Amino acid sequence: DYLIDAPVSAGDGFSFSGGKYSDGPNPSDEWFKQGKFVKAYPVGGTGEKAKDPIFGLTMGAGSQASGDVFRWFSVESGNADNPTVILIHGFPSQAYSYRKVLPVLSKNYHAIAFDWLGFGFSDKPQPRYGFDYTLSEYVSALESFVNEVATNKVSLVVQGYFSPVVAKYASKNQEKLNDLILLNPPLTAKHANLPSTLSIFSNFLLGEIFSQDPLRASDKALTSCGPYAMKEDDAMVYRRPYLTSGSSGFALNAISRAMKKELKAYVEATKVILMDKNWKVRTTVCWGQRDRWLNYDEVEDFCKNSNHKLIELPMAGHHVQEDSGEELGGIISGLISRRIVT
Repeated sequence: DYLIDAPVSAGDGFSFSGGKYSDGPNPSDEWFKQGKFVKAYPVGGTGEKAKDPIFGLTMGAGSQASGDVFRWFSVESGNADNPTVILIHGFPSQAYSYRKVLPVLSKNYHAIAFDWLGFGFSDKPQPRYGFDYTLSEYVSALESFVNEVATNKVSLVVQGYFSPVVAKYASKNQEKLNDLILLNPPLTAKHANLPSTLSIFSNFLLGEIFSQDPLRASDKALTSCGPYAMKEDDAMVYRRPYLTSGSSGFALNAISRAMKKELKAYVEATKVILMDKNWKVRTTVCWGQRDRWLNYDEVEDFCKNSNHKLIELPMAGHHVQEDSGEELGGIISGLISRRIVT
């Protein structure tokens, strides 16, 4: 449980459901202890203190950019001398979604799962105060992060609506990659629009209100896209950012608007990239068959036409790593063990 009226607030005073979890141990704190902050991608803007877009009040420290370089929350597992696999969550989610994948990969690989800017424990700058959450910014930010955590070639695993961002990055950095593994990525024209559960966050005024609601922003968004019956302990971790800071909701609102505006073009670009005859990165599509957001129609044809491997997971939904973590870990390990180049 969490305490809405806790005597000591862990929030920034803006979140509509502010407060903190009970004083006892909780899964969110335990997860945080496993990770560290990586500094990557310079903060833009003038350095002015962020203000909330509704009342114009200066926001708390949790809603401000961290100095000159952004902080990314990252959890690493396995020997750093082994080949590196970077696990990239989708929209909306967190690195926590890979908690069942990390132990499997750590046996033979150096696995890294991180929170995107705007999610989890990573920095969540107010839009227009150093980061605007456009997809092109995310491409550049990812490049900075990868360069910071890995000097040799890496394999990338990315889920859902952030797949086009990673594909764009990969197209510019093929020499840096061994494998690209896409988990339920948007690949067809039918995938080019956000589902209503996510697009609602981009609506004027209503989106700003709903994005501050922890149950809508985390629980409903995660459980409406697949066969999920999430445990309360896990739901608490996803809910935590929206309980403790209004910055999480403002970031969600900004990302939703950017996705609504740019997703179609990025999906088209992804198709072109992955079907290009000059594409050299070994690519696999893993598809959770019980995805309620993205239709499986045309996915099989796309993989055949582009000569990319397709692996179906019958019991998984949109967030494959959340629903079938151990199974996915084994699949990833098998795929990238075929050939490793450093």
